[in-house]
Amino acid sequence: MDLRRLNCFLAVAEELNFSRAAQRLHMSQPPLSQQIRLLEREMGVQLFERSRRAVALTPAGLLLQDKARQIVALHRQAGELCRMAASGLAGRLRIAFTASVPLFADFSRLLGEFRQRYPQVELDLQHMTTGEQIAALAAGQIDLGFMRPSPAFRIPLPIRERTLWRDELMLALPAAHEQARSGAPLALQAMAEQAFVLHPAVLGGGLHEHILALCSEAGFVPRIAQPARETATMLALVAAGLGVSVVPSVYASICPPGVVLRPLADAARHSRIAMVCRQDESLPCVQMFWQQLCAARAA
Repeated sequence: MDLRRLNCFLAVAEELNFSRAAQRLHMSQPPLSQQIRLLEREMGVQLFERSRRAVALTPAGLLLQDKARQIVALHRQAGELCRMAASGLAGRLRIAFTASVPLFADFSRLLGEFRQRYPQVELDLQHMTTGEQIAALAAGQIDLGFMRPSPAFRIPLPIRERTLWRDELMLALPAAHEQARSGAPLALQAMAEQAFVLHPAVLGGGLHEHILALCSEAGFVPRIAQPARETATMLALVAAGLGVSVVPSVYASICPPGVVLRPLADAARHSRIAMVCRQDESLPCVQMFWQQLCAARAA
């Protein structure tokens, strides 16, 4: 169905006068009449009752009028959305984040501010480990990542990176542990003979690599008694006495009873959350999200 003919039809249907409709469309009357005849031929029905004195819609014309208005409006909206997508004001933004990221209050606030400012941009949020995010960025499956890079972790593709938050790595001990009552920072080396509860290596997480590097610097390889995918699960297993662990201090807000967090005395005990995207990323809404977040952090 020709959109131009529908616009001609709507002008005549609303004016009920070919001359006024032609003036409204900035065209002469004969081509307008021809467009209406072609539309009637295409539809196989008469759309207007014509006489020397008046023009009126037929029952078929009345039905088409409602549908034609919807079609023209949808076409206009589609055009507007395409233009908004080209400028970054509409589209879909795929964001991945590690489990600890939502614990930072700024994260939800920044997402909310972006959604209010750009309501036509759909936010597709996914939970992924740091390793999973790197693989997803390389495969083009996500646009932005909020990850916890490790000093020992190498990212195998060119990325753009911005550090957002830093927190402290802390020892997580069962409350019954002999050193749990000490308020002083504890050396990681003192845990060399302890069983550890850590993320499995297959997840490729930045935190896992960071902890292994810290243990190596302390002169031992941790004996992993129980792997756990989620840090919240790790803490629950520590509370059950299955071992000790090392977790970011942001988890203190959801630490279960039976777990005591103690600061580490060793060097390089800090971790960070970084926002990353591909170095060659050109999606407009990614650039807008990046700029808004950086401006908010600067403020």
